[in-house]
Amino acid sequence: MLRSLCSGLGLACCSVMLLVSPGWANQAEVAERIQHTYETQLYTLPAVKAGHFGLRMYRQTGDPKYAAAIWQDMARVASTLNQIAAELPNPAAVQAEGAERLAQYKDSDPKRRQARMAATADKPEYLVLGVSLLGAMARADEYGLKHRDDARLRALLRQYDFARYSEDPALVRVWAAQLANQVYWLRQLGEGEYVDGFVRTFRDTYPDAGDAQLSEREYGNKIYGLTHLIFAASGYYQQQVNPADFAWVYDYFRREIDTILRRCKEDIIAEVGLSFLLAGLDNDPVVAKTQNAIAGAFNADAGLIPSVSGSPNLKGGEHRNVLAVMLLDWRGVRKGPDARLHPEWFAPLPYGLEAK
Repeated sequence: MLRSLCSGLGLACCSVMLLVSPGWANQAEVAERIQHTYETQLYTLPAVKAGHFGLRMYRQTGDPKYAAAIWQDMARVASTLNQIAAELPNPAAVQAEGAERLAQYKDSDPKRRQARMAATADKPEYLVLGVSLLGAMARADEYGLKHRDDARLRALLRQYDFARYSEDPALVRVWAAQLANQVYWLRQLGEGEYVDGFVRTFRDTYPDAGDAQLSEREYGNKIYGLTHLIFAASGYYQQQVNPADFAWVYDYFRREIDTILRRCKEDIIAEVGLSFLLAGLDNDPVVAKTQNAIAGAFNADAGLIPSVSGSPNLKGGEHRNVLAVMLLDWRGVRKGPDARLHPEWFAPLPYGLEAK
């Protein structure tokens, strides 16, 4: 197998790129097989993984069968906001909590862990503000909910100028996708406009002429950041984006798609294809190339797309595989779910959350 060969040669980001998927001419069938694998074992996964899968599949299908997984995600959001509201009343507490999280930070990639810890050393509060608080507030907002202490959480957030993080080249080099999400979440919440500043910093930090000098990790961070600009602008599969707004991204992907297929892992390849689908560019050749690469990585025995090392681990592969399902059997964008429209899906609300 090509994947085994790549692994043996030490090419960590090498992807299986078969332009014709052997034995799997119907890409929707591959998506169905992966979906079946995860749905039959969904509640063996941690809440964050089950919620991630369920929310994305709801936004593809509108099927209420994902309500339990979405409730798990809502409970995770409530827990995060409850902790911050109860234990982190001021910037000093946020700073201390961030420093503790940084000291305990773990990552499956040792080099990425080292790089992130170094870049965040003088801004440990970012691990609370960006990684926890903003994401949880934005997700609650998407569900038509807010925390009972929403006003206090917003007051805490307003004590920081987020440009300190979103326009810091060192952070962009290690948290590009996360920062792309966060500047759009701030816009969504009405808590500041940081998108343009982040985009300027990103483009200055990652000039296209410098791609050849980037390590595989750095190159992946760049592509991941670009896809998340589009994902975040779509509200994560809730609305179509205007391709003209991201023409520079799409032009880059078209020029570089063969390099992306060669250098990146399957989750990033899938995100590139989905970026085009989110703009209604279904017939762009980039979409077909990414679909063929993803279908070609499918392992029929495992019923999913394994990791670069060949691992079929469900938990570790959830992100990669739900993206594959969406790419190979795209159903379009869909808003929601919203607790105000489907209160029965959200009842009882986890402690701390209430309707907006």
